Amino acid sequence: MREHLSKGLGFSKEDRDTNIDRIGWVASRLTRHGAAVIVSAISPYRAARDKARAMVEANGTFVEVLVDASVEECARRDVKGLYEKAFKGEIKEFTGVSDPYEAPEHPEIRIESEHEEPEESAQLILQHLEERGLIPAGVTA
Repeated sequence: MREHLSKGLGFSKEDRDTNIDRIGWVASRLTRHGAAVIVSAISPYRAARDKARAMVEANGTFVEVLVDASVEECARRDVKGLYEKAFKGEIKEFTGVSDPYEAPEHPEIRIESEHEEPEESAQLILQHLEERGLIPAGVTA
């Protein structure tokens, strides 16, 4: 998405909102034509997520998955060293460090990634999708 659809955008609030708006618009168009869409995006602002949800829900189902982890855990997992640079002030407007992250208030699914194995988290998502009739019964991670 960042490489093509949102090329040239930075990480200011306005650019992040524009990125999520574009992602939401594309997801809504695909949903309108019957496609199942999975988006993995850092979307730190509630209003932008709500707008994307509204666009998609005009055509289909929206399932918000919060993959929850502390800033410390994100930094520990960071293979690019971006958190270290952000902690030193070398990267401005870094989500969760020098810029806010407004956690979803009511995500359909909450993954506690510091306390769950990836397979367990995937199974929770599949179970939720099955319960909502979005995938057939018996799909496993």
